[in-house]
Amino acid sequence: MDAEALARRLEAIPRVPLVNEPTPLEYLPRFSAAIGRPIYLKRDDPIGPAMGGNKARKLEYLLADALRWGHHRVVTYGGLQSNHARITAAAARRLGLEPHLFYFAPRPSRLTGNLLVNDLLGAHMHFLPFGGGTRPRSLAWTDFLVHLLAWVRVGRHYFIPVGGRSVLGGLGYVRAALELHRQAQAEGLENAWVVMAVGTGGMLAGLWAGFTLLRSPLRLLGIDIGALWKNFPTTVARLAERICARLGEPHRFSATEVPLIERTYAGPSYGVPSPEGNETLRRLARMEGILLDPIYTAKAFAGMLKQIEKGQLGKGEPVIFLHSGGLPALFAFEEQAQDSALGEPG
Repeated sequence: MDAEALARRLEAIPRVPLVNEPTPLEYLPRFSAAIGRPIYLKRDDPIGPAMGGNKARKLEYLLADALRWGHHRVVTYGGLQSNHARITAAAARRLGLEPHLFYFAPRPSRLTGNLLVNDLLGAHMHFLPFGGGTRPRSLAWTDFLVHLLAWVRVGRHYFIPVGGRSVLGGLGYVRAALELHRQAQAEGLENAWVVMAVGTGGMLAGLWAGFTLLRSPLRLLGIDIGALWKNFPTTVARLAERICARLGEPHRFSATEVPLIERTYAGPSYGVPSPEGNETLRRLARMEGILLDPIYTAKAFAGMLKQIEKGQLGKGEPVIFLHSGGLPALFAFEEQAQDSALGEPG
């Protein structure tokens, strides 16, 4: 499918505007020189309301659907520092909807980072002190459980799966794939690798579907930052298939072909920073003045650098890191960040 045909199909599906397109594709000159490889950032970090982030692309389609069905309440869930929950609350408020956010954890004694922003937005936060742990869980079962609990606590609502991981949410990243495909062509980066943090797999499935439909030469790699889900590659492959079918272009995807590195760079667990991620966060900030967040993008960027070091991302081709945002999470780990910075050169 050519780019114009895909653009027409996407425009035929209702969405609400939350993203100023296209987002920038920025070259990192000092970082590139330091590692001997052209490194770019796709800047999805500032898009959308309330300090932004990549979930705005998914919410354009999901919240349009909520409005179309006449809903007044929106429900979703995530980890305590979920960027998805925070930006869902902000986008819902912008559209006159009431946001309800569920967490499988006790209410913290102090609200920090994304939780503080949620509170400022007046989001209804429901803390359920059970169901945690580090063992992989079923995405479908967890969605079902929260949806059921929300009917009891909230009543009629529009349910958004964790991370916006759905066919409609995935369309936002088919749209991003089209955007990045065009930018790469314009910059002469057709042979580049595109690397991103993967939490629930919705962004990865959307980009994979989009690049496949476009027959784009861009090569994709997702880096798992949570080690959360059972049969994760299978769920990503099935979602990519459903996204293609929604666009009228059925395509088969195999779980063995999912461009994903699972668990290797997830650190201690989901929602917990890793030492490698924290070091990478400081390194990029000091070399380029760009901030990552400690629990998503910093872990994935550190993993990308390890893959480059191991020779797993070709031999000198450009690498585009999709910066998906998450800045408020920086302020949930202030003590840890300060302690780890002690003794660092200025």
